[in-house]
Amino acid sequence: MKIFCVGLNYKEHIAEMKHAAFPESPVIFMKPPTALLKNGQSFFYPDFSSDVHYEGEIVLRVCKNGKKIDKKFAHKYYDAFTLGFDFTARDLQAEQKSKGWPWEIAKGFDGSAFIGDFIPLVSNKIISFSILKNKEIVQQGDTSMLLFSFDEIVSYISKFFTLQQGDLIYTGTPKGVGAVKIGDVLEGFVEDKLLVSCTIK
Repeated sequence: MKIFCVGLNYKEHIAEMKHAAFPESPVIFMKPPTALLKNGQSFFYPDFSSDVHYEGEIVLRVCKNGKKIDKKFAHKYYDAFTLGFDFTARDLQAEQKSKGWPWEIAKGFDGSAFIGDFIPLVSNKIISFSILKNKEIVQQGDTSMLLFSFDEIVSYISKFFTLQQGDLIYTGTPKGVGAVKIGDVLEGFVEDKLLVSCTIK
């Protein structure tokens, strides 16, 4: 099982992260399987960071193997979605970037990929979601806001990596990312349905 993530896929998030330009193709990075946490588990604040941020996003589940997938067939390769949190150690990320070094340790550490409960995906239906921190809305987004659609993402990833059943794809985060602290509770809703809940310990 592989965990793919798409960076910079919402215009307003690109602005809040102070990037000067929009990407011309999906920005892809990966997390190892040991990063995965599921509903019912807690996220334990790591001792190597003092500035961990949440990024709430839609996560796709790959349903069959494929590579070099044409965009027009890409919808056949995912069948369900959930909401998840891409946890990021911003202090480590900034330090690594300042040195021109890779920053996997800031994104791929144990427990940094939290996912909720999957539900079937309805083709061509716009998905609207909200992320709450301690019962207050901090992020809102929908699939019409994506710079790169699900099909474009799947097709692009498959140019470089063979997709396999059970792989996960984090599709990007809207604006409103921020820090978490011990005791915080993050929740993700699609319309009024709770798909993910995570306690910071």
